[in-house]
Amino acid sequence: MEWKDKVVLVTGGTGSFGQKFTDIMLREYHPKKLIVFSRDELKQHEMRQLHPDTDGSPMRYFIGDVRDRERLYRAFHGVDIVVHAAALKQVPACEYNPFEAVQTNVIGAKNVIDAAIDQGVKKVMGLITDKAVNPINLYGATKLCAEKLFVHGNSYSAEGGCRFSCTRYGNVVGSRGSVIPLFLEQRKNGRISVTDPRMTRFWITLEQGVFFVIRCIEQMHGGEVFAPKIPSMNIMDLVRTVAPNCEVEHVGIRPGEKLHEVLVSEDEARHTVETDEMYIIQPKHPWWGEQNWKSARPLPNGIQTHIGFQSRNCGAWSSEPDTKKNLDAPWRPSSPREVVALWSSTD
Repeated sequence: MEWKDKVVLVTGGTGSFGQKFTDIMLREYHPKKLIVFSRDELKQHEMRQLHPDTDGSPMRYFIGDVRDRERLYRAFHGVDIVVHAAALKQVPACEYNPFEAVQTNVIGAKNVIDAAIDQGVKKVMGLITDKAVNPINLYGATKLCAEKLFVHGNSYSAEGGCRFSCTRYGNVVGSRGSVIPLFLEQRKNGRISVTDPRMTRFWITLEQGVFFVIRCIEQMHGGEVFAPKIPSMNIMDLVRTVAPNCEVEHVGIRPGEKLHEVLVSEDEARHTVETDEMYIIQPKHPWWGEQNWKSARPLPNGIQTHIGFQSRNCGAWSSEPDTKKNLDAPWRPSSPREVVALWSSTD
């Protein structure tokens, strides 16, 4: 797929993913136009210092909210590809503000679908989370609903019209509000709080996540949910890497938190195929072409019938050296000394 003649828009474009997506798009893919759509004018101002929207630049900045359907219609005019990254994603915040989470994560997704179909967008990729699989918290439930809306959006799009797919992956190393920045801050006080030492999570770097989304956009037929084959990690391995000399306090699992996450459920595994780098969960709908992804492999029977793809048994554990290698400070620490301190503490 050629990106140089495409107009690309990313919702939530001033967030961790949106900023890294913009960096990589401008550096390696050179789209005709790249539109950052977000609510926060301060973050847009800061981002504009890095990527100015001057004459001759492909950059454009739109203030807007995915809750505002009319604003999306205006923003999507003339757009070829939309990456939907806007969301309320903090589990405790969603539990405490459930109506707000639904408005942004569910109604916002519906608004994106409506605007994309009516404005002639060619492809839309929604960013989902492993917490949407067998959800036990409101955040996961809203993202599951958003995922289903995106898959079913293909039913409303005429043949040759807008196509919708989703990517589903785990925790992003160092993204805003994630555990690594928290541990780095707690390390200064010599005590790390851990909810449960048995906890495991899937991990992916911000850059890996962006490249995965881009590859999926290039290959999507519309209706698939893509899950990368990424390693998982025990939370205590992460603690030993980030803060090996700190005292660990076990505080108990928070409301809505799981011990282990799932990227492909047992039931989904029956209609999932795989390539060397990812799983493709195929929709079971009349409009889905059975020849799509014919070159991919069916899952082994053991995964299909017993376990799915879970963080406690994914078969690719991230070791402490691997963890150290991947801690490349994508969370934008306040000073280079923070990065040096992190690396030196694990030598």
